[in-house]
Amino acid sequence: MRKLPPLNGLRAFEAAARHLNFSRAAEELFVTPAAISHQIKGLEDYLGVSLFRRLPRAVILTDEAQAVLPMVAEGFDKLAQAMDALKETGGSGVLTVSSAPTFAAKWLLQHLDDFTAQYPDINVRLDARLDTVDFQRDGVDVAVRLGVGVYPGMRVDQLFDEQVVPVCHPKFLEKPHPLKRPSDLKHHTLLHIDWGNIQAPFPDWNMWLASAGVDDVDPTRGPVFTVESMAIAAAVRGTGIALASTYAVADELVDGQLVAPFTQTIQSEISYWVVAPERTAGQFKVRAFREWILKRARETGLTRGASYRSCISWRTAYSERN
Repeated sequence: MRKLPPLNGLRAFEAAARHLNFSRAAEELFVTPAAISHQIKGLEDYLGVSLFRRLPRAVILTDEAQAVLPMVAEGFDKLAQAMDALKETGGSGVLTVSSAPTFAAKWLLQHLDDFTAQYPDINVRLDARLDTVDFQRDGVDVAVRLGVGVYPGMRVDQLFDEQVVPVCHPKFLEKPHPLKRPSDLKHHTLLHIDWGNIQAPFPDWNMWLASAGVDDVDPTRGPVFTVESMAIAAAVRGTGIALASTYAVADELVDGQLVAPFTQTIQSEISYWVVAPERTAGQFKVRAFREWILKRARETGLTRGASYRSCISWRTAYSERN
């Protein structure tokens, strides 16, 4: 029978050694710095060796601790892999998918039945939120994230590029002040979206107006929404003109609830990415979802340039009807 030291002490040692800081280790493990210090002291007493040298404003590893740290870290990695393997029950069970609310509502929900039909033993739990999740803490298996694709320690696959286009209620194409040229926007309310802490600048009205060669429209006026789908809903109600993702307004454009008064789109520096931890990306349920969503995105036109061509056809179709 193996005689092992207390697991909490080992976790405290591994985290503190990695950060070389008791406070940061405490934040990671959701305990107090005093608890970390107590657990490490207990581990040192158990082993009969000192693991850290306490300096006035820092801690450093002793030679003995430095020698065993790689083995301890590897042991925790193998333990995590073993637990993941136990949770993997032949491709069945719950798959937690994290996604931005607008992408979840405007695209993922519309296609999720196809995934369920192909994998009836996998029950999808959709976690729609704006903030970036912690996969381990929040129990998330795979996420669809908007960013530049730099996620250390993650398996990352590009889903599609992001494009935005001005959209509005059809009434804005009529008098008074019909939208015929981009400069006509100065007579109307602009709707804005706050994209939060996305890693790169997201296209806004300032960028779109500059690309259209317009300098007599105030790009800052108008209400701001923290969720893109809210701005789209406001545009449908006729509140103003929204600068929205082309994929997110596809249905409204086809149904005639919205129109794209100008065919000028701008390409974002960011994209949608399918993200999963490297150590669990090979699990059957994670791999099945990743492969399915990438294939489904290609099948439904979420590829480079597809949204732009669709925007052109929507604009042409509306003009022909009117």
